[in-house]
Amino acid sequence: MSRMLYLIAGFVALGLGGIGILLPLLPTVPFIILAAFCFARSNRDLERWLVEHPAFGVHIRAWRERGAISRKGKQAALAAFAVSVLIALFFAPMPWALAPVAAALIGGSWIWTRPEA
Repeated sequence: MSRMLYLIAGFVALGLGGIGILLPLLPTVPFIILAAFCFARSNRDLERWLVEHPAFGVHIRAWRERGAISRKGKQAALAAFAVSVLIALFFAPMPWALAPVAAALIGGSWIWTRPEA
């Protein structure tokens, strides 16, 4: 992928992460980690800015060094999955309501098994 595409993808991920700060069901940190990945391949200054950021740098470094997620991050992700499942079960007709349940079980299991930062 060209540097320009990585740069664009980095800004898109950064934007989605910013939206995730405001919307409780959209994750923030995974998009910021993705942005750092893209910026590492396109713009070292932007990558350095994210890695040294006081709020996000810790999460990026923990993920890069150990594949680790903080306990608070795990709890927030699992709570968001639970809320999404409840909303789907309440509002979506069967069998469509089972799709978020499956996604939550798969994604939640993977998150739960990551080392803690």
